[in-house]
Amino acid sequence: MTEASTMHDFPEKSGSASNQTARVLADRAAGEAYVASVCFKHGPPRLIGVELEFTVHHADDPARPLDPDVLATALGAHTPRTLRPDSPATPLPAGSPVSLEPGCQVEISSPPQATLRDLDAVVSADLRHLRTLLARHGLELGETGIDAHRAPRRVLRTPRYAAMERRFAAIGPGGLTMMCSTAGLQVCVDAGEADQLAFRWAAAHAMGPPLLALFANSRVHAGRDTGFASARWLAVHDTEAVRSRTERVAGEPAAEWAARLMDTPLLVLPRGDRPWDAPEGLTFADWIDGRGAAALLPKPTSADLDYHLTTMFTPVRPQGYLEIRYLDAQPPSAWLPPVALVSALLARPATVDKVLDLCAPVAGRWTTAARCGLQDPGLAAAAAALADLGCAELGETGLAAESITEISESVQGRVSRSRSEA
Repeated sequence: MTEASTMHDFPEKSGSASNQTARVLADRAAGEAYVASVCFKHGPPRLIGVELEFTVHHADDPARPLDPDVLATALGAHTPRTLRPDSPATPLPAGSPVSLEPGCQVEISSPPQATLRDLDAVVSADLRHLRTLLARHGLELGETGIDAHRAPRRVLRTPRYAAMERRFAAIGPGGLTMMCSTAGLQVCVDAGEADQLAFRWAAAHAMGPPLLALFANSRVHAGRDTGFASARWLAVHDTEAVRSRTERVAGEPAAEWAARLMDTPLLVLPRGDRPWDAPEGLTFADWIDGRGAAALLPKPTSADLDYHLTTMFTPVRPQGYLEIRYLDAQPPSAWLPPVALVSALLARPATVDKVLDLCAPVAGRWTTAARCGLQDPGLAAAAAALADLGCAELGETGLAAESITEISESVQGRVSRSRSEA
């Protein structure tokens, strides 16, 4: 959702138009071929990264509206240009760039690492530095996936976010809440070898509902108990179904995703100083073919298609790698267990096969997971089975023995608490 895509680049697999000369797309087939080529990169699973979002609060009064000037002063040279256009926007010391969501939620995006041990070192160092910078100016990071204290308020004044706010307002309050009050934890893994891609893609989706339930962390919003385990995920679903819901994942991922991108309406249309509101109902395929309002627009390029991809908020988004987007933000000190569990569950083809079998009974139960969490017996059973499987595979992640023990205790503790509460 960020203005400038903060998804980290897996360097060996970079191939998007942002790194090459953008070319005009002659027809739909050219657009679909481009999407398939850049969104699903084949190769052995080697790298892992994470994107951590947090709400930001004044430590003395978390319900007080965030002062963006205080935030910019605290971040200093790391301030994103969406808040201060003249900022150098330097990454944090271990290499993680900082970006901001529309409500000034802070996001750090780690450089990809070869092992979870390396990822832990990089992210932990940058998180410590970030928290120190904020604390010097009376600010602190939130600990949940939705703002527990404040109603949504857009702070960043950019044409993209202004257009998104207008677009979502016609649907309901979910869009503004998603934009300005939510914080997620996104795990980024390699797509995998060509013969394993469809299985990894399917498994990343299949384990979504039980893992969403297991790590649900966004019940209280703006001082009110919503009654839902993940009010954050429900807000995402309350935007536009075409860009936020899971569709069929049983076929060939690249072809199906490419077709979906072509048939999804534009969310915004970058137009310099003019409003970025996209013509109602105009799909990317319409734009390529010059249909309707697109007759007055220049032909789109591969760079336009790259940008269109950033307006998809699906549970799993292909970026050359797989960006797993359904987990609620965790407290700053507790981000590693869900990342390690996801990594372990996708570590080996045999494990991927087991994930698909274990999750089949709860396939597609996203709304139930967000509403009920582990209070739903089926989701609780699937989550417990995934916890057992993933914890048994943690030795494949490169973590130290003491970290594996701590992560296993954290994950199994969540399962045990849900059983006792039930």
